[in-house]
Amino acid sequence: MVNLKINGKEVKVQEGSSIIKAAEQLGVSIPSLCYFEGLNDIGACRICVVEVLGQDRLVASCATPVEEGMEVLTDSPRARRARMVNMQLLLSQHNCSCPTCSRSGNCKLQELAAAMNIDDIYRKRLNEKPWDKNLPIIRDATKCIHCLRCIQVCDNIQGLHIWKLTGTGGKTGIEVREGLELSESGCVFCGQCVTRCPTSALGGRDDTEKVFEALENPEVTTIVQVAPSVRAAWGEMFGMEREMASPMKMAAAMRRLGFDYVFDTNFTADLTIMEEGSEFVERFTHREDYSWPMFTSCCPGWVRFLKGFYPEFTENLSTAKSPQQMFGAVAKSFFAEKIGKDPKKLFCVSIMPCTAKKAEREIPTMNDACGDSDVDVVITTREFDRMLRAKGINPELLPEEEFDSPLGSGTGAAVVFGATGGVMDAALRSAYYLVTGENPDPDAFKAVRGPKGRKEASFNIPGAGEVRLAVVSGT
Repeated sequence: MVNLKINGKEVKVQEGSSIIKAAEQLGVSIPSLCYFEGLNDIGACRICVVEVLGQDRLVASCATPVEEGMEVLTDSPRARRARMVNMQLLLSQHNCSCPTCSRSGNCKLQELAAAMNIDDIYRKRLNEKPWDKNLPIIRDATKCIHCLRCIQVCDNIQGLHIWKLTGTGGKTGIEVREGLELSESGCVFCGQCVTRCPTSALGGRDDTEKVFEALENPEVTTIVQVAPSVRAAWGEMFGMEREMASPMKMAAAMRRLGFDYVFDTNFTADLTIMEEGSEFVERFTHREDYSWPMFTSCCPGWVRFLKGFYPEFTENLSTAKSPQQMFGAVAKSFFAEKIGKDPKKLFCVSIMPCTAKKAEREIPTMNDACGDSDVDVVITTREFDRMLRAKGINPELLPEEEFDSPLGSGTGAAVVFGATGGVMDAALRSAYYLVTGENPDPDAFKAVRGPKGRKEASFNIPGAGEVRLAVVSGT
């Protein structure tokens, strides 16, 4: 343990702790911008600088480890002035059109500038390079503060190395590697850089106007599907507790927006796992006729990653579409016939947690025989929340309503998807049932569950033999 003083108060912390973490133990909050615990502790923005008695220079509290006997002042006049100057320099190269920014009210830069009472900034020197606004991920260089979070998450978590730091001093910038277009760089559009960006320098393409136009067209029947993980996050923007932001309230909110039919993607997650389970049994029992092993195809980011970096394994992918695309196909075939509507008059919207779903929708093979898209528009959780705010809908005041059901209740396999390792668990359970005609024990395949990044296991399926498998989380 290390003993030190922060603002005159003694504190004892673990050796190797940073000053910013030590201050938290005393309830002292040091402002920070680029810092993201466990990912980005490099002191790039210099907003978290503090004064250490006996040292000539201010230090970045997020990147400076504590030392025995250290005395720290987190808000000395010297540190406070330096933070204000550093913030003014950041704002001098920032597009401060806050009222029209998608992150307004949810922007760390905006929050800190207000807290520091900054009322003046240096002259702007903005230089935005052209960006393809049709891509699922949109970049606005004029809002970049060079915190390097996008680089860190792409390099150290995703391992794709899409972004890089260029230039020095006032000409510093973040660019796509090797000067490539983002669509040619190997980016899988996972959106992890978007979620880590503290401003709106990176964001998902906004498709809400397309949805509003369809909702306002009386000749169009609108259908919406929502992914299971969206249900866990959609209420955050409204400050709703997890228990209050129930799936049924979300269904009610979607109907208030004007959607004619509201479905849960769990329905086609069931279809997906039945298809993948059937395909697995076929491949497993006729291995000499197929590429082996078999890979799941549920995640479009994973599929894009494999095809881009390891194309020799493309034949190992399951031929089943993802739950999102299966839903679009079912909605514009079976369901259109069921409700007596022309499929061309149906407008299918997906609410998904990931920008990779926007890219998946635009793949030519995701169209029907006439070239029409199975899914017309994909919006993210943030876009859905912005639509509710634009319409003045307060979801807290809505009664709970049930989802529509296109084919009755599902198999229950989709519920398992919600846990890490759940897709493999559901696939094994389906395969077991398809081979034996019986349901396995609820915990028969629990070894594949859990947050560990890589898991390996083997199971015996009566009538099929030993099945060896691996579950991997993350690219």
